[in-house]
Amino acid sequence: MKTFLKQVLDEFQVEQNKIVNNTIAKLMQNAKIHQLAKAISASKQEVISLFEMYKEKEEFKDSRLTITNANAKKPYEYQFDFPEFPYIHIKEIRNLDRVSLAFDPEQKRIHGIPQLALTVDLQLIFVHKLEENPTDDVKVISFVVNADPKDLWIHKPSNQNDLYSKPDSDKYVGKFLDKHIVVASQRGRSHAHEGAFRDDDFFVSKLPMDWAIIAMADGAGSAKFARQGSKLATQDVVQGFQNNDILHELDDLCLNYYGNPFIKESQNTLTIDQSIVEIDYAGNNLANTDDSITKSTEEEHLLTVKSSIINILYKPVRNVHARLSEFAKKESIQLKDLHTTLIFALVKKFEFGYVVLSFGVGDCPINIVLDDLDEVHLLNILDIGEFGGGTRFITMPEIFTQPEMPGRFSLNKFDNFSKLVLMTDGIYDAKFITENKLRDKQAWKAFLQDLDGENEDGTKVDFADDEHVDDQLLSWLDFWSKGNHDDRTLAIIY
Repeated sequence: MKTFLKQVLDEFQVEQNKIVNNTIAKLMQNAKIHQLAKAISASKQEVISLFEMYKEKEEFKDSRLTITNANAKKPYEYQFDFPEFPYIHIKEIRNLDRVSLAFDPEQKRIHGIPQLALTVDLQLIFVHKLEENPTDDVKVISFVVNADPKDLWIHKPSNQNDLYSKPDSDKYVGKFLDKHIVVASQRGRSHAHEGAFRDDDFFVSKLPMDWAIIAMADGAGSAKFARQGSKLATQDVVQGFQNNDILHELDDLCLNYYGNPFIKESQNTLTIDQSIVEIDYAGNNLANTDDSITKSTEEEHLLTVKSSIINILYKPVRNVHARLSEFAKKESIQLKDLHTTLIFALVKKFEFGYVVLSFGVGDCPINIVLDDLDEVHLLNILDIGEFGGGTRFITMPEIFTQPEMPGRFSLNKFDNFSKLVLMTDGIYDAKFITENKLRDKQAWKAFLQDLDGENEDGTKVDFADDEHVDDQLLSWLDFWSKGNHDDRTLAIIY
């Protein structure tokens, strides 16, 4: 109290002396002075409270508040949390509607799915909770919605009046033996951006003698008419097996081979021994004629049968190359203008199981999944890794003279399978990345989960209720994978 009185006297410039001191001593006992001192103190406290309140609002306006960027077409949620401003309440946020987002003032969150890439100044309308008659104030924050990378690519239709034109996408759904098949092929973003053609192709057919075949090809991006090369390659190789005599002979050889007691029932996978055949570029009989390999034993007999099967498979493949050569000559173009990979799976269900005869040149894998991912087998050797030196094409004559040619064919028998999958590298590069992953059950588990809708787009391919499975697979092919914008073709027999 004494200090308070002296402050008042100093403020009014009253000189300090004995009389003043005596007066102060008496006033310290005065009830009225005590009452006035309390009132003045309370007024000061109210002033400082108002000051702190307005100061907090100014500090909030001036504070650096960053709201996380959103991404176009992706769910977005941002939770406000600023403990240093406990009495600031955001009533509304203006301009959020411009990016298709909403603000929940009770939950203090922004949410929704922005549709377009945009940078916008958000106006945060806020009040101070302790203000007796709250007045709105405004804080402006810059907010960014990043573009969907897909939107940065132009989708330019190919010119269907051009030579060897083909649709930018294709799909197929149907029966494959006693199973179902779905295939979808989509032009890559890099091609769509330039209005170029889809270079992938595929062909599915039911064959005589209860065989079925699917062929797939990936035209080389650097080849001028690769789109036509992949189309002719798939059609021609399938056409090559449209022959009762060939398939009847294959039937007998498969029965001979897999009915032999030397082939153990538990042995699901058999791979050809490259030493048993000799490749003749002229297309003659490829069976090994080396007298040193006699056929006096059952084992040697089996090798001969395997060689005969490969001979049968080889001829349509060799004819594909011959027909592409003839086509190039007829059209006055170079054979390399038709460069394309080629894979196929020729399948029949026997009493002892499914025989899967396959072939591959290039970097497109054929895989089979047994049961509930109990086993996964890669049925062809890719032209990467041990072959090295880049992709090979069926249009390359040297393919037929190289010693690894027999290894491109594969003979397999399975009691049953859950999925037989063929894909071009547009799928393989994005989803498996390395050849080793094609043999990895965890990688395949992730791939099948991806098909089941566990992906950033939530796109599901429903194999159980498959009324629209072809459309679903075509949509799934539109997945985003940074740096992978090639054509994509995927076939699944299930």
